[in-house]
Amino acid sequence: MLAHTLAMLPAFLAYFGVGAVLIAGFLLIYLNITPYDDITLIRRGNTAAAVSLCGAMLGFVLPVANVIAHSDGLLDLAVWGLIAGVIQLITYLLARLTLPHMVADIPAGRMASAVFLAGLSLTVGLLNAACMT
Repeated sequence: MLAHTLAMLPAFLAYFGVGAVLIAGFLLIYLNITPYDDITLIRRGNTAAAVSLCGAMLGFVLPVANVIAHSDGLLDLAVWGLIAGVIQLITYLLARLTLPHMVADIPAGRMASAVFLAGLSLTVGLLNAACMT
C-alpha cells in the first residue's frame, strides 16, 4: 500500500505543480485587470476586496480541480485551466459592465458588489467545472 502511494507521488507533485502555476498565473492576470490594488486593500482590512478576490479564485479553482480529477494528462490540465481562466476573466469584465460602480464600491468596502461578484464567479466556475467532465 505504501509503495503504491509513493509510486503515485511524482504524478501528484506534477499535477499539483501545474495547478499551482495555473493559479498563480490566473491571480497575476486578475490582479492586474482590476483597477484597484486587491492585495493592498486586503492588507488594510477591506473585507469587500477579500470576498471578491476569494470568489474569483474559487471560481477558477473549481474547474481546475475537476480537470485534475478527470484529465488525461498535464497538457489536458494546462489547456482546460487556461480556458477556465479566460472564462473567469470574461466573467469579471461582464460584471464590471453590469455594475460599473463596482470598481468604486469594492475599494470603498461596500459588500453588495463584492458578494455579487464572488457569487457570480462561483456560479460560473461551477458551471464551467460541470462542462469540463
